[in-house]
Amino acid sequence: MTSSNQIRDTFLKYFEKAGHKIVTSSSLIPFNDPTLLFTNAGMNQFKDVFLGNDVRPYKRAASSQKCMRVSGKHNDFKDVGHSNRHHTFFEMLGNFSFGDYFKKDAIHFAWELLTKQYGLDPKRLWVTIFRDDDEAWDIWHRQEHIPESKIVRLGEEDNFWAMGDTGPCGPCSELHYDFQKSPIPDHGECDLTCSCGRWVEVWNLVFMQYNRDSANALNPLPSPSIDTGMGLERITTVLQNKTSNYDTDLFMPLLQEIAGLCNTDYGSSLNDDISMRIIADHSRAAAFVVGDGQYPGNDKRGYVLRKILRRAMVHGKRLGIDEPFIYRIAGKVVELMKDAYPDLTRTRETVARAIRQEEDSFAGTLGEGLKDFREKARKLKANGSRTLSGEDAFFLYDTRGLPLEIIEDLAQENGLTVDEAGFAKAFESQRERSRQDYLCGKVREEVVQAIFEGKTSFVGYGIECSVNAVIQAILVDGERAESIHAGQSGELVLDATPFYAEAGGQVGDTGHIAKNDSKAVVINTIYRGTTISHLVRIETGSFQISDKIDATVDLDRRRLTMKNHTATHLLQAALQKTLGSHVKQAGSMVSPDRLRFDFTHYAPLTPAEIKEIENLVNEQIWANATVATAVMDLDSAMKSGAMALFGEKYQENVRVIEVPGFSKELCGGTHVSSTGSIGLFKIISESGIAAGIRRIEAFTGPAALERLRSDELILDSIQSDNKVLRQDIPVLIEKLQAQVRDLQRQIVDLKTQSARANLGAILNGTKEIQGIKVLAATLPETDRTSLRNIADELKKKLGSGIVILGAPQNEKAALVVMVTSDICRRIPAGQVIKQLAPLVGGAGGGKPELAEAGGKDCTKLSAAIDHSYSVIEDLLSA
Repeated sequence: MTSSNQIRDTFLKYFEKAGHKIVTSSSLIPFNDPTLLFTNAGMNQFKDVFLGNDVRPYKRAASSQKCMRVSGKHNDFKDVGHSNRHHTFFEMLGNFSFGDYFKKDAIHFAWELLTKQYGLDPKRLWVTIFRDDDEAWDIWHRQEHIPESKIVRLGEEDNFWAMGDTGPCGPCSELHYDFQKSPIPDHGECDLTCSCGRWVEVWNLVFMQYNRDSANALNPLPSPSIDTGMGLERITTVLQNKTSNYDTDLFMPLLQEIAGLCNTDYGSSLNDDISMRIIADHSRAAAFVVGDGQYPGNDKRGYVLRKILRRAMVHGKRLGIDEPFIYRIAGKVVELMKDAYPDLTRTRETVARAIRQEEDSFAGTLGEGLKDFREKARKLKANGSRTLSGEDAFFLYDTRGLPLEIIEDLAQENGLTVDEAGFAKAFESQRERSRQDYLCGKVREEVVQAIFEGKTSFVGYGIECSVNAVIQAILVDGERAESIHAGQSGELVLDATPFYAEAGGQVGDTGHIAKNDSKAVVINTIYRGTTISHLVRIETGSFQISDKIDATVDLDRRRLTMKNHTATHLLQAALQKTLGSHVKQAGSMVSPDRLRFDFTHYAPLTPAEIKEIENLVNEQIWANATVATAVMDLDSAMKSGAMALFGEKYQENVRVIEVPGFSKELCGGTHVSSTGSIGLFKIISESGIAAGIRRIEAFTGPAALERLRSDELILDSIQSDNKVLRQDIPVLIEKLQAQVRDLQRQIVDLKTQSARANLGAILNGTKEIQGIKVLAATLPETDRTSLRNIADELKKKLGSGIVILGAPQNEKAALVVMVTSDICRRIPAGQVIKQLAPLVGGAGGGKPELAEAGGKDCTKLSAAIDHSYSVIEDLLSA
């Protein structure tokens, strides 16, 4: 059997021999194209070439491109698992001509590769063309000798491609493979327009020969081009003589791994097969998306990844997989794909940690969400209804974190439908409430914004931070004014300013504006569109429009801010060198007193990593390296290797800030001229602020020195109060902590003794459910061992039954479930604990006779214990 790796290699080698440059797949994250959520076609990385905005040193190219189709018109999410051929992630094999060869060669290449190199039977191949493309018809029929009966003309919807409403476009020609039999029993004869599964489109050849203008007229391009795409998964299915993409070597190793985890053979159950296929597909997608630097989150791309992972988790639950597992399947993806995509090996640990973290963080919420859904589904069926209301669906989406697609999957499995219109209404209602809240706060700002016109010239990059300027506009109480007087606050707009307006994470400058005996304190500087506005408080005199004034920045404050801004650049470079290239900026704040930097990373930083980052930054500071500034066009800046902030909009000309050999970024902020001016860099905190997002706060210069002095005072106080040497302070603290732990143990022992003395009272709470004795109780704070021992004593006293105990432990919740041996097969302790643990924000597991769990929220402990009787009743009724 021809392997998928061989199929990919054959394609690339064929076109390399035909004079094509083999181009490496671009990232799934289209950093330079804000119109795309993910790369979804091979031509994406050549878009600027086709548009004439970029020139490559080659006119022929071929690639195997990583692609995702999860949004817009190219959204296969719902079909994944149910269909044999749809995927979220896939590879697109493509060959491209940039004004070089055209239809004749493109058609010949395709036909020769399929029939000669891959050895497909020409009788099984059919061709479609655009209805008016007589040129393509002639080439297929006369050059490649395709019978007239096997060339099918179709309309614009099927066989005409366009990059957008206007721009490059053209007819296309598709090659279809005939499996000769429909997978649907008794389907009868059909043609290639049928979607039954007998026919599969394997290759699409786009003839880019027109430019569509705003009047919808098609004008011939001076240099027609070629863009083709063939799905690797589909051609592999054909060449490996399979009928489903999932039966190929691209998926079967993953499906076998999943089957091993759930102890279910693939192929034994249709519903189980669908779940396994969804997990296999989504694990591939997650491995590649995280490998390319995107983490689960609430931004658009992050949410798509989160949705993919959560859907896989739901189907894992359905298969009986209760522990985190997707990260393991993703590891298998790396093993399968590492030869074609070597970068996967380098990012393997990152992929595993990011996925495992998302699995861990969603486990509790998922348990609650599934429980809520099951309860709603039970009530609907009891009432004879088959539709989950939009309000209920929105609750599961908004409160329980279940994406709509997952809710629809669950509904379908339970013979229900979802009121999508009602869901959309509930979603829109919440969005409207948020919009109104937002607008109430923004109306005034927009009114103010409308007053400002034009662009202010910023002249504050130099050392001289005082300039002569002219007042062009005055704002008082949100209204345009001719003058402003002592005691009033407002805004001044100047024709030119040395004040830096808040942008790019850097705070706005402060200072003063003066003329003669009149003085205004500038308390902040902000942008109003492209206009720089100075927020002022008039201390003396007055100011009128057209006044000539002196504008002076608080230079001491500016210098401190500059230290922190340049240090932020050094920090980002140090993070990437220490943690890996997956680190990307996710936000920042640069002020005079400190800096804050948010970045993508999957785990807390270790003390060793923090030390290494500090060392790298301080080495650059102490080297007193020159901070070079250059202004260049955006394309040149990007080609020079400058780092850009994803999602940021840049002007045609940009400033590039470089510490040679260490850091190079696009940045419009103010910076020191040499790193030595920063003095010292010290990290004061590192924390997580969202899934996959970490935050570092740090001091530089005088603030760093002051922090060190403050720490010294604390150590001096401890040393003096306890009469110990400085180096003995850690031993002292350890000793004190041991004493505290001992006292806490004594308290717990006393509470445990009290609980044992009250066993009779606890036993009085025993209830009988369907003939089984159930005892659920909350105890005072006790350790896990004592909790287990008390449960065991109560179980013995029951003789036969279920004991469920909960107790607070260090402000967290502990749960234990014990089931006597005569009924543990009917009601395993593990099943009970897995339904109770999410109620206290935790997770747990165990054996049929004993299961334990811990949770973060001990305030919900009593409610969880009270609910345990309902859990037992549901399990007995199931």
